[in-house]
Amino acid sequence: MLRRTPRTAAAVGALALLGTLAACGGPSSAATPLGGTGSAGAAAHPEWAGFTFTVGDNGGDGTEALAKTTGAFDTAPYTVRFARFTFGPPLVQAAVSGDIDLGSVGDVPPITGAAKEYGFKVVAVTHSLRPTRPTENILVPKGSSIRTLADLRGRRLAVPQGSSAHGLVLNALTSAGLTPQDVTLVFLDPAAGATAFATGKVDAWAIWNPQSALAVERGARVLAKGLPPIDQTSNYYVASDASLKDPAKRAALTDVLERLANQFHWAVRHPDRYAQAIAQEEGIPLSDAKAVLPTMETRMTPVDHADIAAEQQLGDAFLAAGQIDRKVDVAAITDNLLPSGYDSAKLR
Repeated sequence: MLRRTPRTAAAVGALALLGTLAACGGPSSAATPLGGTGSAGAAAHPEWAGFTFTVGDNGGDGTEALAKTTGAFDTAPYTVRFARFTFGPPLVQAAVSGDIDLGSVGDVPPITGAAKEYGFKVVAVTHSLRPTRPTENILVPKGSSIRTLADLRGRRLAVPQGSSAHGLVLNALTSAGLTPQDVTLVFLDPAAGATAFATGKVDAWAIWNPQSALAVERGARVLAKGLPPIDQTSNYYVASDASLKDPAKRAALTDVLERLANQFHWAVRHPDRYAQAIAQEEGIPLSDAKAVLPTMETRMTPVDHADIAAEQQLGDAFLAAGQIDRKVDVAAITDNLLPSGYDSAKLR
């Protein structure tokens, strides 16, 4: 769901910090192991047997735990591993450096990555099945005197730099007639932001679920919801140019995407199991996982004109606010892997 650090250091540091990559496999506990619809199919690509793909995620949606629960990759002719990142920009950097092959991020990391001229493409999008439920919010502590966005003037606002929450902050400030210069943006990763917010070192915090929902349960108040027109409720899958230019890897990555789409489609139809996967992966109580579940239910599609327009508007806003230093052409960084008309919500 987005530090300005050197590309290699950020990618390697995130991987080292978040643990070694775990191979997906083992007996599936789903009724039937899921698979990709595989437009080309493994039979046509014997070279897939030699591929190992690393899938990156920001956490929160149970990607790896769901893969084990559903058996999504049990029948895959290639090997899949998972890498966990705390937020989007290091994941995009890792895709470019080759540390991961595919990953899901919020709406801002593709913008900030393209502004740095990284070599990657946006290859698919996931849309919330409950677009009226925000996946992130701007929060203030219990008892705060801040009542409106305009009250943020002169205050300290924590946000992960270049994250989707950064985009929410930018658009929310604009809607209140403010600019980033009217507040003190404190760029902190999610864990550091949680500490700063809990100890009163910042006046507000922009963050996504499950952290947002958990903070609200502990007394925080939502100042601004991450909903249109000030925020998107979509995430984007990115892949490196190098992998996309290799026909065999490109075809295999399409199969990876379809298997991921299948597992999340299964999750929507099995909410109790989905909540268990989120609780397991996030290390949170099952009750908390069930509380945030509605914001995790998604459908996967190709990136369409509306998605490109929304991203372009966001990129232009970042440029106008001085948050990036060059214009981004979103259409130029879009390269759909999924066939036209694909919609995981229509899967059986």
